[in-house]
Amino acid sequence: MPGLVLELKQDDLIIINGAVIKFRVKTRIEINGKARFLFGKQVLLPHESNSPGRKIYFALQTAYVGGEEERAAGMAEARRLIGALRAATPSTMAQDVFDRMLAFAEAGECYEALKLCRMVIRHEEALQKQSQANAETDIPTEGRHHRQTIRSP
Repeated sequence: MPGLVLELKQDDLIIINGAVIKFRVKTRIEINGKARFLFGKQVLLPHESNSPGRKIYFALQTAYVGGEEERAAGMAEARRLIGALRAATPSTMAQDVFDRMLAFAEAGECYEALKLCRMVIRHEEALQKQSQANAETDIPTEGRHHRQTIRSP
């Protein structure tokens, strides 16, 4: 039975069972057998974990594809971060997503948890873009007051 074939571009990364591999040229590889891996845009580098969702993603990524000694620490950090973010949000829909994310991770299905976390990151990015657009058009947002201009007739 053939394995999974991946096409990777120059400078793409793949992490397989804790080993980070960077491709210098465009490559096509076949993975046979069971392996924990992420590749391409699925890989989040440490300096890119700059939002709550991205921090959770990095912890889950470590729990999924980190070395044997890193996985437990990654899972503990994911539990802590998910718990804190879950407690901070009043949205029951968001709390449900965090509960499902943690349940997947606890069940050893970290890839599914990472997919949910990517949804959270996309949501964060959309909120950030909206906030920036509001600031540019001087639309009042929470904590900002709109200037009132009085014009003479």
